[in-house]
Amino acid sequence: MKNLKKADMLCPCCMEEHTVQVIRVSEHNVFKNVPVDYSAEYFYCDRANETYEDEQQISSNDISMKNAYREKMGLLTSHEIAAIRARYGISQSDLCTLLGWGAKTITRYESHQVQDIAHDTILRKLACDPEWFLQLLRAEKKSLSPASYSKYMETGTVLFEQNHDQYLKSTIMSKYARFLHNPEATGGKALSLDVVVDMIRYYANSSMVISLFRVKLMKLLWYADALSYKRRGHAISGLVYRALPMGAVPVAYESIVDLSTIRCEEIEMGDGTGYKFLPTESKEYPHLTTEDQEILDAVIQRFGKASKNRIVEAMHQEDAYTKTAPNDIIQFKYAKTLSLS
Repeated sequence: MKNLKKADMLCPCCMEEHTVQVIRVSEHNVFKNVPVDYSAEYFYCDRANETYEDEQQISSNDISMKNAYREKMGLLTSHEIAAIRARYGISQSDLCTLLGWGAKTITRYESHQVQDIAHDTILRKLACDPEWFLQLLRAEKKSLSPASYSKYMETGTVLFEQNHDQYLKSTIMSKYARFLHNPEATGGKALSLDVVVDMIRYYANSSMVISLFRVKLMKLLWYADALSYKRRGHAISGLVYRALPMGAVPVAYESIVDLSTIRCEEIEMGDGTGYKFLPTESKEYPHLTTEDQEILDAVIQRFGKASKNRIVEAMHQEDAYTKTAPNDIIQFKYAKTLSLS
């Protein structure tokens, strides 16, 4: 038994007004033929040596018992269900509309009714799949008020982007796992995607960089890492580069440039679609040191206004490219002869 607090009130046990203790005790009960242990809260009258519950405690203790059952059966607790709904900022009734459930179903699940396994599975999917939430939302757009729809769409989109980034980052890091103990491939630096994003934003935000399309960006990243290695003995980002026909290209570059914190737009060109990288609102680069930025500035000074063909031609003349077999990993030892200094 644990004493929580005391309250002055009319005690129904002794029918006198006095200070009544509020206590928490460990309870054992059986719910749906399953024994459960949980904490319950009661008032305690020391004059009558009795405990009792008010309506709020009865409700709270009932939820505690059923949550103990939920945990034992591997189901979401009422608090976890409420947290899923709160994550999307959606009302109980509107969530029921999206899921095609009765209007009070979520209300009951967040309190006294224990959900079945099928509904529990649906709620778990909703918790980890913002994209599915957006699909449900679009399907029920006519059933929601315009203001609610707009609010839920904005929240769901932010969560989807965050979820999308987490997936992309996991994918990228898994592709780099094989290079963890290969400093010649990584430039002696562990991959930091935060650093990579800041490097890309630094280039995109520079007024000295024109026509920043994908091919040019890949070369600018390599030149910065190679110049850093030449000057300091280690790269900036930890990216690993392959020698492809157009020059150095980072491993998993497709996923890297798709991170939501990087602004990119598709542009229809004569020979297909181009991907142009755009400035961002933030001009802060918390993951780049002053020395990192000086190196990026040196690369910008040399290649910022260069065309794609010019920077590719320059890359093709570097020892790092000419001495690396096609599609092989470019070794950072070749940065010692880099044309930039």
